[in-house]
Amino acid sequence: MNIMFLLLGVSLVVALIFLVIFIVTVRSGQYDDMYTPSVRMLFEDGTSKTKSATDNNKSKTKKNN
Repeated sequence: MNIMFLLLGVSLVVALIFLVIFIVTVRSGQYDDMYTPSVRMLFEDGTSKTKSATDNNKSKTKKNN
């Protein structure tokens, strides 16, 4: 029975060590995504086209008035 308490204590200590290491690496930016922002501009985005089209329509109506 004593070995179970020992193993439980050791496993809790190991789990806490891994938790602390994970928190430190997250705070230091280890898991920041550096790849996606650099390729985001390569993919087609439909919102910028519709926005510019509506802006052009508004400017044309202002010129006609």
